[in-house]
Amino acid sequence: MRISVIGCGYLGAVHAATLASMGHTVVGIDVDAAKVEQLGRGAAPFFEPGLDELLRDGIATGQLSFSTDFADAARAQLHFLCVGTPQSKTSDGADLSYLVAATEALLPHLAARSAVVGKSTVPVGTVDMLTRVLSPRQDVLLGWNPEFLRQGTAVKDSLVPDRLVYGVPEDGPTRTGPSATSPITGAAVTAALDAVYEPLLAAGIPRLVCNFATAELIKSASNAYLATKLSFINAMAELCDATGADVKQLGTAMGFDPRIGSRYLHAGLGFGGGCLPKDIRSLRVQAAGLGVDSVDRWMAVVDSINQDQRSRTVGLARELCGGQLGGRRVTVLGAAFKPDTDDIRDSPALAVALQLASAGAHVTVTDPAATNNAWLRFPQLRFEPSTSLALEGAELVLLLTEWDEYTSLQPAVAGALVRRRTLLDARNVVDAAVWEAEGWTVRGLGRGRATTPGHAAGHPLVPAGPATAAGAAIADRTR
Repeated sequence: MRISVIGCGYLGAVHAATLASMGHTVVGIDVDAAKVEQLGRGAAPFFEPGLDELLRDGIATGQLSFSTDFADAARAQLHFLCVGTPQSKTSDGADLSYLVAATEALLPHLAARSAVVGKSTVPVGTVDMLTRVLSPRQDVLLGWNPEFLRQGTAVKDSLVPDRLVYGVPEDGPTRTGPSATSPITGAAVTAALDAVYEPLLAAGIPRLVCNFATAELIKSASNAYLATKLSFINAMAELCDATGADVKQLGTAMGFDPRIGSRYLHAGLGFGGGCLPKDIRSLRVQAAGLGVDSVDRWMAVVDSINQDQRSRTVGLARELCGGQLGGRRVTVLGAAFKPDTDDIRDSPALAVALQLASAGAHVTVTDPAATNNAWLRFPQLRFEPSTSLALEGAELVLLLTEWDEYTSLQPAVAGALVRRRTLLDARNVVDAAVWEAEGWTVRGLGRGRATTPGHAAGHPLVPAGPATAAGAAIADRTR
């Protein structure tokens, strides 16, 4: 099948490459000439494991190409709308202006009986808006096929999705007029999407066909539920700190209950990125507009708990620095909002780094993939691509993004670089006992207060690192 993908950002580039790997002939359309040129060379303009290889394979076989000209989509039988729907600059709602503009630009190039299918995350009612945009072409099919990609595993999520959702019109004619050659039904849209995803359906991937409102709502509802689980366990982490309980053991015990499950019950710094925060805020706007106050209030609490985790982390950092961040040399491990991506949108790690710097700390941020993006956005912070160089002379280390490079750090090696062996593991991913055996103070969120034998409460910070002899007093046992 000939397919166009409109919008070649994170979603569109992955989707186009995946469709080409299934044997379709795909053209990706984007107005950003630099992005199109880079994609045409088989190089993604962002970090996503496995995507470059998929792009190169598609280009090499001739199944995949990219263009800035919407006319190059004219021969496509199906057009996927993958345009970004960011949070509005003036409200918490989604900005649909790019999506509408892309649909308007595509309109003159639609072949008869072709299909336009949205994949972007949108509020309920978006399909009605696009129906009006497409009204001059009443012979064109319209559907919605929401995406469920996770950054860092997007290629796998596309090649082996956990489900396919089709939003289709109600059976029977939905448009009338002289150009309508036959009734445009949900069955016709379903058949078109089945042809696209035939290899996935043959492999047994489940498929749900639903109405437009359900398809528009499903991604936001899924993200809202995941965000709720994360904020719940983070609220429990605060309770654990107040009571002496261990949130990691608590989450493990809860996860054994099959009604609850263990996923997204890992306490830590909280969520960020371009999806969960945006989607729960957009859902709040939709709910408030419809008078569904319970959803509005619920999402407000989820969002508030998530934001509070960042302030809690800064407070713990201050405590570990003896109550004073001013002048302290602090190293932040991680800038991306999660590992295996260079995306820094709403990054909890960078939010904490900025608060530390505002409190007077000398902050160095490192990340395996996101330092360039972060430096361009936050030039007031110091960035160092090398983990070893970033650790040199640090009085406090904060592990804020759980890259493998950081979770596998050897505490003895890191201890030889820092000035004080003090780690705030805000993702609760390291083995605290192993680090403490090497003379580190380790503090996590919801893990109780770190203690080390022989260090009295309230004792001032004690240097330990390259400036101390082997076996010198261990550093910083602030309670």
